[in-house]
Amino acid sequence: MDSGCLVHVNRAKPFLAVIFMQVGLAGMDMLSKVALNRGMSNYVLVVYRHAVATLVTAPLAVVFDKKVRPKMTLSIFSKLLLLSLLEPVIDQNLYFLGMKYTTATFAATMVNILPAITFLMAWILRLEDVKFTSVRGQAKVAGTVATVAGAMIMTLVKGPAIEFSWTKERTNHDLTSVDITLHEAIKGSIMIIIGCFSWATFVILQAITLKTYPAELSLTAWICVLGTLEGTAVAMVMEKGKSAVWSIRWDAKLLASVYSGVFCSGLAYYIQGMVMKERGPVFVTAFNPLCMIIVAAMSSFILAEKLHVGRVIGAVIIVIGLYLVIWGKSKDYDSPSTAVIDEKMATDEELGNAAKDGKGNSNCKELQLNGLQPKS
Repeated sequence: MDSGCLVHVNRAKPFLAVIFMQVGLAGMDMLSKVALNRGMSNYVLVVYRHAVATLVTAPLAVVFDKKVRPKMTLSIFSKLLLLSLLEPVIDQNLYFLGMKYTTATFAATMVNILPAITFLMAWILRLEDVKFTSVRGQAKVAGTVATVAGAMIMTLVKGPAIEFSWTKERTNHDLTSVDITLHEAIKGSIMIIIGCFSWATFVILQAITLKTYPAELSLTAWICVLGTLEGTAVAMVMEKGKSAVWSIRWDAKLLASVYSGVFCSGLAYYIQGMVMKERGPVFVTAFNPLCMIIVAAMSSFILAEKLHVGRVIGAVIIVIGLYLVIWGKSKDYDSPSTAVIDEKMATDEELGNAAKDGKGNSNCKELQLNGLQPKS
């Protein structure tokens, strides 16, 4: 593979990683809704989810982060305790409770306020550079607003149904709730919104913690371990001795626990950490609206749920907003690997020009003194 192709591959990695993460989260929404509708406690689901994630990530962290894992300090451990409380316990329990009162699609739609919350928090804490006088700064702001606006359109504007041959006369009662009262919708919305604030705080704190603890896999393992312990304490208090809620069989409950643990706790935390080191927290959450689009599409093809014109219009606006955010941030972050490749290409080009000019020897010596060419 030549240098040019390698540059493009490295630049595409963060985009592919967060898209993969959103596909995984969409699958979690659907499986979790099935498990919750079949009577699984959301508190127990959170515990089992992070127990599975711990079993997957902890051994890998011990092996692969041995040389890069920094010494644990009281400051770092305090941040780990807070991280494991914010997302694994507070956000996930509130999100699942909100989903329990509504639907998977409704919950995925409400979460689209996350990019706006993260953007504001990152801007206030100066983790995100926004120059309102520049076109790129304006694009980031406009794109963030557009993603939220698109999500609201998908929620509030229903419009006529779009009939497909595979959606006629089919329903799935495990994932759809026909009669959602206004009280349930408001109650579920409030829980999900509070959870989004907790999630945004988690993302910001994760970005800050990675500066002093730059071992993404170990950080993920610690969050999962502590999240399991804290989640267990919360579950035991909330369920108050109901031993039956902890029983699990070879069914949708087990599948939801394993899937969400591997893909949405283990992999998602790790991918977030990797991408944030290069692109920042706002970049990660800017792709969150994709989860809603994927859920809507999967619900149509797999579950035969009907699509409506309002959702399609909202999805188009979200895609436009994502493009604006990505374009606005395209020059903000350069990965180290990309920078090395770009420098190597520039050096090779300069050496080639020097040879053509007949000044190869003198220019090569000059470049060698400047540290651009290694000595043979």
